[in-house]
Amino acid sequence: MNETLNSIGKRIAKARKDADMTQAQVADKLNVSYQAVSLWENDKALPDMYNLLELAKLFEVSVSSLVENREDYVFTTDKNIFDWKHMATFVKHTARAKGYRDTLKALDFAIKAHEGQTRKKSDIPYIYHPLNLACHCFAMEVDDDALIAACLLHDVVEDTEYRLDDLPTGEETKRLVKLLTHEKDDKNRETIMKAYYKDLASDPKAALIKCVDRCNNLTTMSWGLSRDRIYRTIMETEQYVLPLFKVLKQTPEYNNASWLLQYQIRSMLDIYKRLM
Repeated sequence: MNETLNSIGKRIAKARKDADMTQAQVADKLNVSYQAVSLWENDKALPDMYNLLELAKLFEVSVSSLVENREDYVFTTDKNIFDWKHMATFVKHTARAKGYRDTLKALDFAIKAHEGQTRKKSDIPYIYHPLNLACHCFAMEVDDDALIAACLLHDVVEDTEYRLDDLPTGEETKRLVKLLTHEKDDKNRETIMKAYYKDLASDPKAALIKCVDRCNNLTTMSWGLSRDRIYRTIMETEQYVLPLFKVLKQTPEYNNASWLLQYQIRSMLDIYKRLM
């Protein structure tokens, strides 16, 4: 048996184990026999093109990763470029220097609210995400206490046990968090998204936070989202998020932030499309 066939069998087996699936589970999903999967993995046979495509979809990998032996294409990746505690310290010091009372209250509350939560399919503390938003806004010189506080709290009501009235901030921050919160219901997702983004478009501050939020989510999308979810995110970003930049364009104080965010988001969309 040639080395290419051996490599394919080993890569299928590795991809299955990485997906935490048994051979029987794979066979059931693909509607083939257990013996067929075993033959593939033991280099006794090759899956046909249809099953190869289905394997790639099931394991959430590319077809080329199963059929090509490219040992020179091995990378070490970083999931968290910055330590979240260092980011929290930066936000706290910056907020103190600017006299941002809501941001200081929101910081401690967000850390408590998201305690124990992690980003999808990773061991990265969830608080990394809202802290990234706050740091991103500071880096773009967005000077607004309620806006930065809302960055820190934007997922609290949607993803934790706390409600809007529990937030230890002023009404402006609570109003922004409310705008940024939506119901999770995949069956009615299109209807919910249309109403959600219509409300966001009514407020430049909420629109800016959503653009920063989507920018960060795009950078981490490859951590654990399936190809279908990545495709959905790309389509929804183009349909709903990019139009928000028209709102930001009408707000002079957000012109620089809008330009930077739009460049980052469009660049990442293009990269994902080319790699899909």
